Amino acid sequence: MNRASTHWPSLRGGLLALLAAALFGVSMPLVQHFGAGLGAFTTAALLYAGAAAVGALSRQPVEQEARLTRGDMPRLLSMAVFGAVLGPVAMAWGLQHTSGTGASLMLTLEALFTAVLARLIYRETMDRRVWGAMLLLLVGGIALVMDQGQAGGSQLLGLLAVLLATAAWGADNTLSRALAERDPGQVVLGKALLGASATAVLALVFGDPLPSIGAALALLAVGATGYGLSLRFCLLAQRAFGAARTGSVFAFAPFIGAALAIALGDRSGSWAMAAGGALMVLGVALHLAEAHAHEHVHEAMEHEHAHRHGDGHHNHTHAQMPAGAHSHLHAHEPLSHAHPHVPDVHHRHGHGP
Repeated sequence: MNRASTHWPSLRGGLLALLAAALFGVSMPLVQHFGAGLGAFTTAALLYAGAAAVGALSRQPVEQEARLTRGDMPRLLSMAVFGAVLGPVAMAWGLQHTSGTGASLMLTLEALFTAVLARLIYRETMDRRVWGAMLLLLVGGIALVMDQGQAGGSQLLGLLAVLLATAAWGADNTLSRALAERDPGQVVLGKALLGASATAVLALVFGDPLPSIGAALALLAVGATGYGLSLRFCLLAQRAFGAARTGSVFAFAPFIGAALAIALGDRSGSWAMAAGGALMVLGVALHLAEAHAHEHVHEAMEHEHAHRHGDGHHNHTHAQMPAGAHSHLHAHEPLSHAHPHVPDVHHRHGHGP
């Protein structure tokens, strides 16, 4: 097993999640800016059309990444409903009815929804330190809601719409965990095409105004980077260290978005907002400080996903050993060992209460 995977099992996943967070965080104030005057359905359709283009261009050969299967379609459809329809529509509407800074900070609660769902569905390890971090995120979000509530009903409704978007994306993140071992280009393409098609039809039904060429091109570009590339890196991060931890690191996205919103002229910040943001930063830092290592057992299993040899888990042989990452159906023999690990595809073992 190489040194990085032994001593820093979260490094690759953390860096990928931070990159995804940066791309998504920057997109929030840009969506608010370029989506001004457009309907929420039109905005969402353009964002996911851009994401679909990235998915189409980033697909990998079958020898390098596992293909989507017919059995993945119901999950992919559910991901599109939550993540490419409900989430972006609620976000686009909320951004038009509240401040970009407050909305960006509220997005931190996506980590809370993701972590709780990952614990309930995948039984990902979450000790007292992690639950404490989630509590700090929740208290910080409540502080933001109370602060925006004092600004008037419209501001509060906008922030609640953003809250709905975070819950939808939390569900989307949890659903996508099971597809993290598939070709991320295929997953992005499938989800984005479904989302863009559905929201485009809804835009026509509800008579959303047509965007200008400039606004359409800008939103397509924002969708390509902030939604397409961000989702790709998020899937790779989930593959590396699970849904809950990816969601936690991704919680840095709102602070990137809030900083950009302020740089673009948003002056809606307040002491209550600063306090809520500080609590959220503390929650993220506490969650990332988690360490986990113990003797554990790997059951015999057979599956297909992109992998490398020399990581202590892929010891099967080839007639000609591949030089890098490759994908094929392979078997694992029972194995017992101890090393620092995170809940990736090979470490989903149970723990005591």
